[in-house]
This record gives sequence, structure tokens and C-alpha cells, in this order.
Amino acid sequence: MFEGKRLELAQRVWRTMERTDSRECRNCHDFEYMDYMDQSERALQRHLQGEAEGKTCIDCHKGVAHKLPDMSELDPSVAPGGLQNEG
Repeated sequence: MFEGKRLELAQRVWRTMERTDSRECRNCHDFEYMDYMDQSERALQRHLQGEAEGKTCIDCHKGVAHKLPDMSELDPSVAPGGLQNEG
């Protein structure tokens, strides 16, 4: 039952996090407080790009706190089990 609703529930949470600018993440992980020198080069570049583009945490970090749902319904090219977390 839960697995059958997993994508719908995840999308609901992602919409809320987009609407609130990832408030739950930014309580601790705001761009203003990030130590860019303590990040890998890849993370540094992605965070700087995300900040410049006005992205919110959930734009890139879906699946960081919970296993991603099967995303093949949204994108048939994605294998069952979802996308890989990008950072």
C-alpha cells in the first residue's frame, strides 16, 4: 500500500519544500553559512551554481533523507528504484 503511494507522497513533500524554499534544510544548511572551502570541488561548483540560479535544496537533493520512489512513471528512461541522489 505505502509503496504504491510513495511517488505521490514524495511529490507532495517536494512541492511543499519548493514552496518554502527548503526551510527544513535551510535551518542548518543555508548558503550563507556554508563553508565552501570544506567541500569537494564538485559540491562547491554545484552549490555556487544553485545559489546563482536561485535553486532550493530539494531541486538537487531528492532522495537524501529517504529512498526515492520508482520514478519511471515520470520518466520511462529511469530504471525502477528511482534516480540517484546527485549530491
